[in-house]
Amino acid sequence: MKKQTFLKGSIILMASAAAAKILGALFRIPLTNILGGVGMSYFSCAYSLFMPVYALTVTGVTSAVARLTARSAALGAYDNAQRVRRTALLIFSAAGLAGSLAVFFLSGPFSVYSADSPQAAPAVAMIAPAVLLGCITSVERGYYEGLGNMYPTAFSQLAEGAVKVGAGLLLCSWTVSHSADIVGKVPGVTDVRGAAAAAGILGVTLSSLGAVAFFAVLKLFSRKETSSEKALMSRRDITRELVSGALPIGISAVVTNLAALIDMWTLIGCIDGSAPGGALPAGTLPEEYPKFVYGSFAGIALTVFNLVPSVTNMLGKSALTMMTSDWESGDKKALQRDSMKALLTSAVIALPAAVGLGVLSQEVIYMLFPRQPEEAALCVVPLKLLMPGMVCLCVSYPLFSMLQAIGRPSLPLKIMLAGTALKLAGNLVLIPSMGAGGAAVSTSLCYIAILALALTAYVRHSGVRLSAGPFLGVLYCGALCGGAAYLAESAGRTAGLGDAGTILLSGAAGGIVYTAALALVLGKKIRACTKAGS
Repeated sequence: MKKQTFLKGSIILMASAAAAKILGALFRIPLTNILGGVGMSYFSCAYSLFMPVYALTVTGVTSAVARLTARSAALGAYDNAQRVRRTALLIFSAAGLAGSLAVFFLSGPFSVYSADSPQAAPAVAMIAPAVLLGCITSVERGYYEGLGNMYPTAFSQLAEGAVKVGAGLLLCSWTVSHSADIVGKVPGVTDVRGAAAAAGILGVTLSSLGAVAFFAVLKLFSRKETSSEKALMSRRDITRELVSGALPIGISAVVTNLAALIDMWTLIGCIDGSAPGGALPAGTLPEEYPKFVYGSFAGIALTVFNLVPSVTNMLGKSALTMMTSDWESGDKKALQRDSMKALLTSAVIALPAAVGLGVLSQEVIYMLFPRQPEEAALCVVPLKLLMPGMVCLCVSYPLFSMLQAIGRPSLPLKIMLAGTALKLAGNLVLIPSMGAGGAAVSTSLCYIAILALALTAYVRHSGVRLSAGPFLGVLYCGALCGGAAYLAESAGRTAGLGDAGTILLSGAAGGIVYTAALALVLGKKIRACTKAGS
């Protein structure tokens, strides 16, 4: 099987991630417009319990399977790769089943005692099967990625996103339109917003089922690779390597997702519900203000914030196999070149996106959430404050894969623990005075610290020397981009353009200036990276 290069694999995964994020936005944005701030608090409550369990059981699976499969494929031992696949399906499906049961049985107590939202319990229960389905999907993605084929991951993400949009919005809309048949008649449902959130969450579970179905169909039509190499690893050795590779990443991801739990606990617990700090939508009681703030922040500000990091995260997937090969072969020159390539690419993508969202946060939010003006108004400033953290998170994702490639999978866990402690302290100090803005500031401080610690650890343990010059050049180009976007945004407002027109004008101006500046300042470096990647 012909493997894809780093550049081609990265383009495939980033394009699919971008398409999946567009589909995700087509799901989350109408969903937020349907549910409102309080309804999104129920939806986000379900994710707050689901994501740590999902992270522990699923997140490290793809990387662990990919690394072991890639090692087998490099030796031509495809029979061993198949054994890795079968063993991984067995052990991680068992872990996924345990995770699904944990989420299901914790749905009631978690909703009542952690989020003070008993109406969130149906939503939490509905998302429970997605843990098991996610484990199966992650094994399959890791197998094909280990063989150097990124297309199955890409197409499964698209299948997942398409099902989520179609099923989630249809079920949620139907629930709202039939509220009289549901509220008071379905046991435990006294608020249509809780029932609608559960219906939307069911769409997420069905999307995971869609991804599993995709791989089931793919397996029927895939050609099985055979080899003359018969020296197979024992299942015990495979299990040990898979678990030792996946567990540190999973624990690190749990720590990452603790940020969502911290936001839920602190925003709901630290905001005074007796004195709302802003306008509330019709039907929202003053005592629901903390839930309204949390639901708005999680449903709007963090939804927009997560658009770009999920795309640059794909760079880490492509870099893992390539840098593992560099490290195992002892080619320090290639490791240094590929390290610069991955980090510089993520920075080049992340910086203009962050600058654009920072300048146009008001226009973007009001255009995406026109039916929720109160929620949108609350999130404009927090979104601006999240942008420094977004850039740092985008660059941190490849770094974590690089640390894994050089045999240091436990370091991201320690780094994330430090960042999460800073996040918790920041929330407790800043939220009482700044509200959602305090949560945004602490998030940015968290990811700035994480990037600094990850860079320091990687340079120390890998022995590579990273040049600061290209990154300073990207910052300079980003500043020019921001200046051009700001001037164009001001001109658009003066000319009376609407939100969409202002976004197009400002985005075009910033994009043209950024591209031109990048070509002048870093043209040779980018061409060298492109040539090396092909």
